[in-house]
Amino acid sequence: MGDRVHLPAVARTLLPVALGILTLLPHSLLGTPAEEEHVGNSALLQRAKRSWVWNQFFVLEEYTGLEPLYIGKLHSDMDKGDGSIKYILTGEGAGTTFTIDDSTGDIHAIQRLDREVKAQYILRAQARNRLTDRPLEPESEFIVKIQDINDNEPRFLDGPYQATVPEMSKIGTSVIQLTATDADDPTYGNSARVVYSILEGQPYFSVDAKTGVVRVSLADMDRETRENYTVVIQAKDMGGQLGGLAGTTTVNITLSDINDNPPMFDQRLYQMSIPESAPVGSVVGRIWAKDRDIGVNAEMKYSIIDGDGRDTFDISTDPTNLFGVITVKKPLNFENKPSYTLKVEGANTHLDPAFRHRGPFKDVTIVHVSIEDVDEPPLFDSPAYYVELPEDAEIGTMVKTVSARDPDAANNTVRYSIDRSSDPDKYFYIEITSGSLMTVRSLDREEIGWHNITILAMEMNNPTQIASVSVAVRVLDVNDNPPSLMHYLEAYVCENAKAGQLIQTVTAVDPDEPLGGQHFYYSLAPEAVNNPNFTLKDNQDNTAWILTRRGGWSQQDQTVFYLPIFISDGEQPGNVMSCNAEAYSLPASLSRGALIAILACIFVLLVMILLMLSLRTHRKKPYLCDEEENVHENIVRYDDEGGGEEDTEAFDIAAMWNPREAHHHLGKMRQDMLPEIESLSRYVPQACVMGGGSGDSNVHGYVLAKLLEADMDPCAPPYDSLQTYAYEGEGSVAESLSSLQSGTSNTDHEYDYLNDWGPRFKKLAEMYGVLETNSPPLW
Repeated sequence: MGDRVHLPAVARTLLPVALGILTLLPHSLLGTPAEEEHVGNSALLQRAKRSWVWNQFFVLEEYTGLEPLYIGKLHSDMDKGDGSIKYILTGEGAGTTFTIDDSTGDIHAIQRLDREVKAQYILRAQARNRLTDRPLEPESEFIVKIQDINDNEPRFLDGPYQATVPEMSKIGTSVIQLTATDADDPTYGNSARVVYSILEGQPYFSVDAKTGVVRVSLADMDRETRENYTVVIQAKDMGGQLGGLAGTTTVNITLSDINDNPPMFDQRLYQMSIPESAPVGSVVGRIWAKDRDIGVNAEMKYSIIDGDGRDTFDISTDPTNLFGVITVKKPLNFENKPSYTLKVEGANTHLDPAFRHRGPFKDVTIVHVSIEDVDEPPLFDSPAYYVELPEDAEIGTMVKTVSARDPDAANNTVRYSIDRSSDPDKYFYIEITSGSLMTVRSLDREEIGWHNITILAMEMNNPTQIASVSVAVRVLDVNDNPPSLMHYLEAYVCENAKAGQLIQTVTAVDPDEPLGGQHFYYSLAPEAVNNPNFTLKDNQDNTAWILTRRGGWSQQDQTVFYLPIFISDGEQPGNVMSCNAEAYSLPASLSRGALIAILACIFVLLVMILLMLSLRTHRKKPYLCDEEENVHENIVRYDDEGGGEEDTEAFDIAAMWNPREAHHHLGKMRQDMLPEIESLSRYVPQACVMGGGSGDSNVHGYVLAKLLEADMDPCAPPYDSLQTYAYEGEGSVAESLSSLQSGTSNTDHEYDYLNDWGPRFKKLAEMYGVLETNSPPLW
């Protein structure tokens, strides 16, 4: 059999198709016998020559005809044309894309073919006996190749594009390379040969026709003038010839910044101000050296290069690295220096060597800082005070004079007071104008060893400006406490006790300093040195023994013995602090005579007390020449409420008009005045009193002091009224003899001091005086 391929007449009319279909290449295949005959147990294999051989068909893509596209024809030499042979087609697209006439072997494409979807199909063909279905030809494989036509335009798959190029770039600087892809077959014709051109973006940019590289075509493009450009690029196939397909894309090109512009301050002189009370680190203000560049090319570094405030102020760059922030470096004081001048430089931190010729990339400005005056509180001349004061200091002793001044230029007057929370028991008083701190109560180291006083200084014109200082007062010890027995003593002596027998050990304590270090001396009182019954032995270890001096004791003779003991803490004679202790001895039971004697003594004492009270009650009143008992006193009555009893008593006007001459006995303090009010002005030096010593000035200062105390003490009664008094007897050493307020005490007045006032008060002394009586000793 020969190899033949029969082509239809229609196919011959298409030269390209015919050329493809008529191209047959020999293909070596192993043949298989068409029939097998079996004779007996031996099989005879016969090799037959192939009747047909296939290689490949070619067909153009994108057929748009109404009839199915004829591909080719299968034919076997065994086909006699009687329809006994059946052609079968299998493989890729068989039955769906390609069909075969099983009688004639004609192959058609029933779907539109697209090379860009699938470039070739692999098919298998076979000829079988229609009746027996036995293969007449071996199965053969062939390929249908889809031939390309120019049906796809070039495409920019990644467009649109974003690109950047530094400003001021030279001509020819590469910006970006574009690539267009064409789906057509690059190996067949010019369908996929692309040429690039620029449609929009001249004269700034250009594109290479073959490579698609976009380049700068205009020199010295400035970002500060124009930053963004839009470039349209076209890609055309068929080598750019007429009839070729084209595709376009957009390239957005941005000029990136370079440091080609120096910074410049928008002001040649900045005016700033800040209060003098601003703490260190406070922000004074911000300055800005503007730069047309952006990003790191606009970052600045600021420094103070000159000026009288370079040590007082500092400058730094804010987090954006654009602004200069001026801050306080040292405390400010308007009174010392009201203004400062700074010379500030701002310079770029990132320089481009290619553009140094455009420099210098820095600028200078002047900053004038004004210090605002602030009303500051008074300032003490010392941050704290320390004073040592003996506990026996007299009332009115000046402890310390504190001094404060107004640091402002106005130099307002300063007034002083004590923070009562630091001196709740009111041991001290401070003179309102001079700042002299004085005692108003007796100090006792054994009660309070330290006084921490807080002194307040207030401006008269602005009471809100108050400063405070601490005054530590250490109370020094004075040997003002006599020794005392450590325990209550009850000594007993037996009737059979012998001479020299120990009946009691005496020990003493002393609260004075040094603690535990005193040395006590024990001895019998002078009146008991020759006591025949007992003696005292000083053991020289702060203890003493009471010893019997005889024997032969009898309860019938005497039951109680008193032994006065003298205890000294070691001071020199004349200033001896001592304690008289009485040692006594009692029997186990008292006799009837002793008991009667004790009761009789108690009865006599009660009678004497009653007689004394009776005499005082029936004492005659002093003679008054006026029946209405005209007493030269002023009684002020109040109808207001809220102050209590202490608010309804009048002020001692004598202390106000003549404070240096008014002396009050400590036992007769006014109820409405606290201890520090008691005419303390007499202890203030004369230089501390304003007005040259006139009475009016003294009253003014005293009133100011009391007003300040009332303002600072929330518990003080409201002294809302000021009374004017007409009085007599100013300067009299006798003071007032009025009986007003005599009912404030449960005891009668003592008038013994009338004996010391001379002959003119002799009659009063005889009427009210008390005669001294001598009391007999108890031993």
